Amino acid sequence: MNRDDTSQLEQPIPPREPPAINHQPQVAPPDAPQPETAASTSRHSVSLQSVWMYVGIAAAALLAVWGSWSPLKTAFISVSTDDAYVNGHVTFLAPRVPGQVTKVLVDNNYRVKKGDILVQLDPEPYRIAVEQKQAAVVLAEADLVAANAQVRALVGQTQADRYELEYVIEMVDNKIAGLQASVATHSSRKADMELARINLVRAEKLVTSGAISQQELDVDRQTFKADEANVDEALQLVRANRSGLGLSLEPPEGKELSYVPMDLDQSFATVREALAKFIESSAQLGYVAPSIDTSPKHVLADFDKQDASGDLDRIYAALIPNAPPIRQAEAKLLQAKRDLDQAKLNLRYCTVVSDIDGVITSRNVNPGNNVQAGQTLMAVRSLSEIWIDANFKETQLSYLRIGQRAVCEVDMYGRKQAFEGRITGFTMGTGQTLALLPPQNATGNFVKIVQRLPVRIELTNYDADQSPLFVGLSVTPYVYFKEPPSGPNAGQFLQPNAPLPQGSVDPTPSTLMRGNHE
Repeated sequence: MNRDDTSQLEQPIPPREPPAINHQPQVAPPDAPQPETAASTSRHSVSLQSVWMYVGIAAAALLAVWGSWSPLKTAFISVSTDDAYVNGHVTFLAPRVPGQVTKVLVDNNYRVKKGDILVQLDPEPYRIAVEQKQAAVVLAEADLVAANAQVRALVGQTQADRYELEYVIEMVDNKIAGLQASVATHSSRKADMELARINLVRAEKLVTSGAISQQELDVDRQTFKADEANVDEALQLVRANRSGLGLSLEPPEGKELSYVPMDLDQSFATVREALAKFIESSAQLGYVAPSIDTSPKHVLADFDKQDASGDLDRIYAALIPNAPPIRQAEAKLLQAKRDLDQAKLNLRYCTVVSDIDGVITSRNVNPGNNVQAGQTLMAVRSLSEIWIDANFKETQLSYLRIGQRAVCEVDMYGRKQAFEGRITGFTMGTGQTLALLPPQNATGNFVKIVQRLPVRIELTNYDADQSPLFVGLSVTPYVYFKEPPSGPNAGQFLQPNAPLPQGSVDPTPSTLMRGNHE
């Protein structure tokens, strides 16, 4: 009804005149509608208008539902599941050393930061241990100083033993040279005697023929006897020199008088004693004498090979740092320092601190308790390292990839608070297969059971201070598979190998056996 219709209604209604009475019968025109037909048409028009009105109301209701109900709106562009929960890291705090608890500074539901002191153990026993280890370090340092003095004294002793060994070796060499000289003298005098014998034989023949006088023969005979005496004297000197060297008076069969065994110097007691003293003193400096040849000269030559220049002072200076007494004293000092470091660590471990930012849960320690190393005292649940574990049906996995955007609705906040996230990984097995005792269904099921695979969704707009999430809350995630995935490893099922540091692999029995077979 418009304004014109309203103005007409406001005008006064004129009085209606009574109809004239006509006694003549009225005849309807032939084309005039019958009264029943007009009423039927009016009713049909009203019915059609009602139908269109109901259709409009239904369409408006559908549009309202479409705009207000998120699952219906996103049914064609996302996949969702109601089997999803909030998960997060939890750190169980335990002391690294045993002791008695003196202070517990937090209680359940306390919010803590990384580095906050939570529990204090009695530090006095560990403080005493630190002082003991400090004293042990001082003693080890004194032992090292004494070892240096001892080694320098050993250097002097080794030098003296070397001089003595060289002296006795020189004595043996002189005796060998004397033997060789006496043998040469004996050979020379033997040649002179042979010449005198030849002259004597010739003189005897000449005396018979009267070519020379008897006097000349007597001279030749005296010369031969003198040379023969000289040969005997030289032979006695050779035998004396051989006896002085510890050799037999006569050489072995087929050998000359000048024959001397190669290991002659080892047969002398003085040489053996000097060699043993030198090897013992040099061994205390770290020198190891060769075992295949114990000739004194070879030992000295091998000792001198420790430095290319052959400078004995440099050799002794190089032996001092590696001498066993110094090495042992240095090892004891290093062990004492490491023990001191460990004692200081144990003292520091008396203070139990939080390793992460989070909230205290499951506190089970009180002052006065005696705790052991590794005993769980409480747990800290992280508020920032939160993610969603969504168990999607295996029939939905074909739509999912790493990097796809997800909107998560938490029952705690309802639809008024949505959390953005993205898929970061798929668990390599369904929940049943990852159980402690996985089911062994060899016969199968009468009804096929749809399996679910855990999918990890990392939240991108999560703020623990504004809208904290708690582990175990129910979540309804919507993954928009129509949108292209983004971020690292987008569009993949599996993540690539983690960039871990490379190192040597410790041999195992299997690798050792494989190496032996190869």
